[in-house]
Amino acid sequence: MVPKRLGTWDVLVVVVLAAVVVASSVLVDGFATSRFWGFLLLDVIPVALIALPMTLVIITGEIDLSVASVLGLSSAVMGQLWLSGTPLPLILPLVVLLGAVCGAVNGLFVTGFGLPSLAVTIGTLALYRGLSYVVLGDRAVADFPFSWTGAFIEPLPGTTVPWVAVVVLGLAVVFGVVLHATPIGRALFAMGNNDQAATFSGISVARTKFRLFVLTGAIAALAGFFWTMRYASARADNGGGLELAVVAAVLLGGVSIFGGRGTLAGVLAGVLLLITLRNALQLADVPADTLTVVTGTLLIISVVGPNAATMLRERLRRRRPA
Repeated sequence: MVPKRLGTWDVLVVVVLAAVVVASSVLVDGFATSRFWGFLLLDVIPVALIALPMTLVIITGEIDLSVASVLGLSSAVMGQLWLSGTPLPLILPLVVLLGAVCGAVNGLFVTGFGLPSLAVTIGTLALYRGLSYVVLGDRAVADFPFSWTGAFIEPLPGTTVPWVAVVVLGLAVVFGVVLHATPIGRALFAMGNNDQAATFSGISVARTKFRLFVLTGAIAALAGFFWTMRYASARADNGGGLELAVVAAVLLGGVSIFGGRGTLAGVLAGVLLLITLRNALQLADVPADTLTVVTGTLLIISVVGPNAATMLRERLRRRRPA
């Protein structure tokens, strides 16, 4: 069932986002321009794209930290395939298939062998990034045709909004409907609250989680294709550290790290808040190290904040006179 209204944490994220936009528009030169927002949306696209399946994974009580490495591996394979003469229309499905295989490996270890997803995906984070360097080394492949690289950053006519952002928004609507208005979504929340109870209710927990890891890997590879086309450069280190931004955005949007709670609308607000704040600080010439500190701080707040707010509301409720 679709939530009748967003939770209080989601509302707070939207309010903070609005405050950041207003403050940055006043204090940061060049922030309140359509050109800046066009570039900002290009930064939003890969984070939002990977955050969609990541939301479903975390709601079930799991996590996938290998997504940025899958992105980098897909980019490296793209570069190698292009050097070998493979056409881009064929490279796209091949790298998406590669991402699905990477996700299947994660899913197999988690659901087939019962290993914790945190430990598994930390391991595959290193494995897939290492394979990226095996495939392409430290080279950069940058001779992709402009008909492709330009197309992926092309704005809608008369605007600075990239058309790819509209596609991602459409996917977000689909994910939102599935999560909040279908039996599949209810099953995901049930798994996040109690795996055993979900199993007794007839839900195939292992199969569902396996499919989510496959989906996450495929979409991470798709994000790698976009990343490569946007920067017109296939590199083994593409997307380095992006997993931190994705997880921070999802948790900042109100999804519980323990599973069983969250909304996709909140996640999108979290993505926008994180990327808007980081880009505003970049525009203000804040050092890159400080941006990493900001992301880490937001990640801690996103984990502690919702739980602290819940505890505070519970205490206030108990203090009210009967």
